Amino acid sequence: MRAVVTRPRDGGTALAPLACVPVTAVAAGFAVVLLVLSWRTGLTGGELGALAAGDHLAWGYVDRPPLLPMLARLAEAITGESTLGARLPAVLLSTVGVVVTALTARELGGGRYAQVLASALYASSAFLLSTGYLLVTTTVDAFLFAVAGWLLVRWARTCDDRLAIWLGVVTAVALQADYLMAALWGVLCIALLTVGPRQLANRPRLWVAGAVAALTTVPGLVWQAQHGWPRHAAWNTAESAMGAKLTFLPVLLLSAGLLAGALGACYGAVRLLRSDELSHYAFLGWTVIGVTAAYLALDFRPYNVAGLLPVLWAAASVDLERHPLPRAVRWLPSWPVLLVSALLALPATAGLPGLPGLSSSALSPTTWLARYGAKGPFDRQVGPRPGDAAWTGLADAVAARYRELPAEVRPHVVIITQGYWAAAALDRFGGSRGLPEVYSGQGGYWYFGTPPEDAGPVLYIGDARDIRPYFNDLRELGPVGAGTPGSAALPGGDTLWLASGRREAWSRLWPELRTP
Repeated sequence: MRAVVTRPRDGGTALAPLACVPVTAVAAGFAVVLLVLSWRTGLTGGELGALAAGDHLAWGYVDRPPLLPMLARLAEAITGESTLGARLPAVLLSTVGVVVTALTARELGGGRYAQVLASALYASSAFLLSTGYLLVTTTVDAFLFAVAGWLLVRWARTCDDRLAIWLGVVTAVALQADYLMAALWGVLCIALLTVGPRQLANRPRLWVAGAVAALTTVPGLVWQAQHGWPRHAAWNTAESAMGAKLTFLPVLLLSAGLLAGALGACYGAVRLLRSDELSHYAFLGWTVIGVTAAYLALDFRPYNVAGLLPVLWAAASVDLERHPLPRAVRWLPSWPVLLVSALLALPATAGLPGLPGLSSSALSPTTWLARYGAKGPFDRQVGPRPGDAAWTGLADAVAARYRELPAEVRPHVVIITQGYWAAAALDRFGGSRGLPEVYSGQGGYWYFGTPPEDAGPVLYIGDARDIRPYFNDLRELGPVGAGTPGSAALPGGDTLWLASGRREAWSRLWPELRTP
């Protein structure tokens, strides 16, 4: 089916009817898959960190602005302390992203076929299948970038400046999740001024919206300034260490999808730049290229670009609707290819059986992503996940050793972990097991509190060398981390130590235990 192009009163192009039934079906199926993945897998360390941050609301954090902790706090307030409930915001945002992608295709002039194909490309991408159910910053970013892309397309089509205000609202929200969208605005303005339509860059409401969005970051920046710019230090330590520039583009394409998603993204970029019918939106193609180049230069993660892929998928779908591929390759944008592309993303993602022989294969995008430089949600998800049993097992082991301590000692004990994932897990699952307050010197957890001066012995999980200089006596109690999902969850080891005879006040000791 080809889109009918006419000129409505608003000066834009008349839109085809929204393909409500098939797009809703794709979104519903995608939501079911995400809910199954949520049910089959336990919380990642990043999610535990966000939930812990939700218990310590602030204007800023070392590793993020405040939006994700606020979502975590809200989800727990509504649904209780269930893994599925904590992930509902992520599932909802990712599912709505299917519809937003279809709407973007519609704004570009796509009919029923283009809308359904664009939504299916979104739902079959490796990145969204692997992280779309996780309560992590990348999930929120991907959705907000997709919404921004839809608003930009609609704004370019209609020249309705009210859409610039809504773009500012979306940007303001996105800047509370991460600061990545600042690059989008910078590259977008350059693209508009160079390739046009230049009149969009001259709209006063655009600059007002951008200024208001920038103002919303002031509280977070004040928090960063008051705390010595820890976000900048963390970025220099973590992000630049994972440069992997040579694998950036391959990982990005695998994030899009091993088959359909990657081909669709590349085809969409080419058609945005070369198609006469889409020439009015060429600035979007250059914006995606510019943002990708900026993230590559700054050593950002490849899948930070994932939120811009829906625009490319929409453009590809519209062009394929208008100009079908030659018969020999017409099978590429087909349901079997989309299904296989989706199935290839599932093995090693969340413990699902997947295709025979592929559960640990390098053909699995998420296995490849974790192995070759895509740090973040992927490396926390690769491999079978035994629900939350790993984290509760850690809490059970620590609680058993805690109960072995003399009754007169237990009220004065605090727990310190070298890594914040273990601290967040004990914070979430330890209260019901009678464990005392948990602290960690790593990252943003260091700011959540200092052990009280009247605290006595310390149960410490990590490398004994880091705490030995500050205590007179250090006794090994044995390992407690069996079954935790990966050694990165417990940096320094999974051994539990009992430290007593503190040599310094916590006010002097705690800064010494701080780590990136």
